[in-house]
Parts: sequence; structure tokens; C-alpha cells
Amino acid sequence: MASKTVEITNDTGLHTRPGNEFVTVAKTFESAIEVENESGKKVKGTSLLKLLSLGIKKGTKVTVHAEGSDAETAVEKLTDLLANLRD
Repeated sequence: MASKTVEITNDTGLHTRPGNEFVTVAKTFESAIEVENESGKKVKGTSLLKLLSLGIKKGTKVTVHAEGSDAETAVEKLTDLLANLRD
């Protein structure tokens, strides 16, 4: 299992458009992807509705967890995407 925490710097946080991009990328990996917010709530990283339910705003720290054969690569790519969100 691999995991990494990043802070969201995008002014509008994680909303539908960047959330959809995250889900699309997450689905390309064989590993199971989960995203955890600061309060400890974890959701599947391949579900846009569940991801949006975390209420990720600017300044929020989120942790991406992955378990599987490509876990390290998945975590690096997905945390980089979150750290560099653009509207």
C-alpha cells in the first residue's frame, strides 16, 4: 500500500471538472484508489459523487491511498494532479 498527503491550492478546491479528471486518471490504474479528507472520511477515488462528498476546498489536506501492483505510480500521479488543480 502507498499513500501521500497533499494540500489543495486551487482557489475553488475540488469541484466537478477537476474531480472528473481525477476519477478518469484513477480508473487507469489497477490499484484500488481511496481518498481521505482531514476528518478521516475515506471514499473510493473512482467515484465522482463520493469524491465530491468530501467537500475538498482550498487549504484542505487530502491523502491518496492506493493498494495494488501500480500503487506507487498511482499515488504519485494522483497527488501531483491534486496539488496542481486548475479550473
